[in-house]
Amino acid sequence: MGERKDRRQDFGAGRVWLRRAAWVAGALCLTALAGCVRPTGDFDRARPSVLHDTVMPQAGEQSARYRGDPVSKFNYTNDEKLLRDRGWTLIRPPWAQDWIGGTVVELSRTRILPEVEGRVPVDLYYVFLSSDKFQSSDARYDRITSDANGDAELVMPFCQVATRVRAADDERLRVLENKQLTTEEIYEGAKARVWENRVMIKWVSQALRYRVKAYSAALDKLEVETPTQDRMWQTTTAIRKLDAQVRIAEAGCETALEVTPEPEIRRSRIFENWSRERPPVQK
Repeated sequence: MGERKDRRQDFGAGRVWLRRAAWVAGALCLTALAGCVRPTGDFDRARPSVLHDTVMPQAGEQSARYRGDPVSKFNYTNDEKLLRDRGWTLIRPPWAQDWIGGTVVELSRTRILPEVEGRVPVDLYYVFLSSDKFQSSDARYDRITSDANGDAELVMPFCQVATRVRAADDERLRVLENKQLTTEEIYEGAKARVWENRVMIKWVSQALRYRVKAYSAALDKLEVETPTQDRMWQTTTAIRKLDAQVRIAEAGCETALEVTPEPEIRRSRIFENWSRERPPVQK
């Protein structure tokens, strides 16, 4: 009985340590403020970082275990890495100056916070557009149009990878069920990885929906603040285009790999005997 009690005490102490570690990591990031925002390089691509690639993910793993979320130790497949790389560009705030939203997203990406809590307030996009960076009112409309069109072009490439990852997960689960000898570690790791992939796909669709709301809210306010007839149509069209792509992502990217049939190539009429061909006149 004494040994069992000691084990319970050790387990309880371990849980307390994990809890403290998660809170310490979160506090450090909140204290550092912009330091928790993922650094970017050319074309807003993520730059390598020891803090964001090693330290924060390790703290996030302990935090996720404490919350009871599945955590897999499996190596990532190429598509799983690509899924997260492409997903990062869609879950991060569309404006680099938002360190608050960027910090929340990065804490969620590294699992220090639950992924579903990585929401960015939609009003912050309008705050960004209202800054002195935009000297022209038309430039604000152009920025919304550019961001919405850019996001729309990224949805289908992400969905294509997400569809492949989902198919691989289905195969992973099928093999797991048919194997007679499977260790508990492999079984739990496979289940956890499938859960992680599904959460990532769901998170991206959620972030895209928030972008549509942010663009629409900013457009509504700009329409009153700086009305214009030249930019309204193209901005509204861009948001509607993005909304259509987001609906595909929210539906599970089921239509991402549908192949559009190529149009039938019609032969030239000279091969269809449409006229009588006579030999050339001999002189």
